[in-house]
Amino acid sequence: MTGPVFGIDDIRAAALRLRGEVIETPCLPSRTLSALTGCEVFLKFENLQFTASFKERGALNKMAQLTPAERAKGVLAVSAGNHAQGVAYHAQRMGIPATIVMPRFAPAVKVERTRGFGASVVLEGDTFDDARAHGLALALERGLTLVHPYDDLDVIAGQGTIGLEMLAQQPQIDTLVVAIGGGGLISGVATAARALRPDIQIVGVQTERFPAAWNAMHGEQRESAQATIADGIAVKSPGALTLPLIKQCVDDVVLVSEDDIEQAILMLLEIEKTVVEGAGGVGLAALMKHGERFKGRKVGLILCGGNIEPLVLAEIIERGMVKSGRLARLRFDVRDVPGALADVATLLGKLGANIDEVQHQRAFTSLSVERAQIEVVVQTRGVAHIEQILAAMRADGYRAERIG
Repeated sequence: MTGPVFGIDDIRAAALRLRGEVIETPCLPSRTLSALTGCEVFLKFENLQFTASFKERGALNKMAQLTPAERAKGVLAVSAGNHAQGVAYHAQRMGIPATIVMPRFAPAVKVERTRGFGASVVLEGDTFDDARAHGLALALERGLTLVHPYDDLDVIAGQGTIGLEMLAQQPQIDTLVVAIGGGGLISGVATAARALRPDIQIVGVQTERFPAAWNAMHGEQRESAQATIADGIAVKSPGALTLPLIKQCVDDVVLVSEDDIEQAILMLLEIEKTVVEGAGGVGLAALMKHGERFKGRKVGLILCGGNIEPLVLAEIIERGMVKSGRLARLRFDVRDVPGALADVATLLGKLGANIDEVQHQRAFTSLSVERAQIEVVVQTRGVAHIEQILAAMRADGYRAERIG
């Protein structure tokens, strides 16, 4: 790698600066996920940091090294999410003025949270690139120190402290699966892990919608999409500093789909009772999708962030219930007579299905005039239970089908 020399000593120095200032998050085995994936799974709960993300580590390591004059002038960061909160929170603690430039589309909840940490928030630009350009110009104009979200060796060293902690907490780990956006997290973690354990396997994960590092590793040219549920890793190109480190230390990069990520978020919620955002779920998504390559290994996953919009989480839960058959839409063809709807509801109740929604249809149907359609959304125990319900309804003379 050209440029400044970077290694484990930088990460160890960062760990000393961070001691007592950020949480040393637990790294715990998951028996259930291990059984489901066929490998031993260890989870590093970075979603338990105060701002619910690992980004605090790099931001703090950068700001802890500023001169008194630089601290007095202040810092600037460009971010729509976790990096903004990490910089704002620790700048407030350290008495450093912080300016955060966010694109105009940044979620209101993240803007307010960042303001809540005392930062001055500037909303500028319709795209992240526009916001970045404005932020760089502003930093130059005001003489502020830029705290880059990933392309800075001090930031990378701060993120790398996660690797030191994981291998100290669970020395048996032989594989790390790490999300890649701009590459700051995996660059730091891989540098630390490779120095401590040269034979460790390190696999990066990206969403199919933003495959920049995967492209670089595989010599491909896949286009980036507009958006992803894993917005924390929606980066169109890795950093100038991080890409050489990734190529040097990382064995491979794999891709996961939006469906894979949704499933992982739901599994972590149900099994581990922990909330992760899209980027925080991609490691588990990779284990589920590319299971064969991890069979029998001892795999460390970093739950890198937990900042997910509640409505998005609610939608993922509901969609997951549909996929697993615990929420189903059923249609019944009934005689259009008084009491028909009550009869269907009574029978469903006896069969153990809990009705969520009912739609009684006469006009918008191709059935003959004396018939009606009833559509119900029901909570069930799963796919087998749905089949039992349909069989019982048909045995009772109803034309019944599952339509969703």
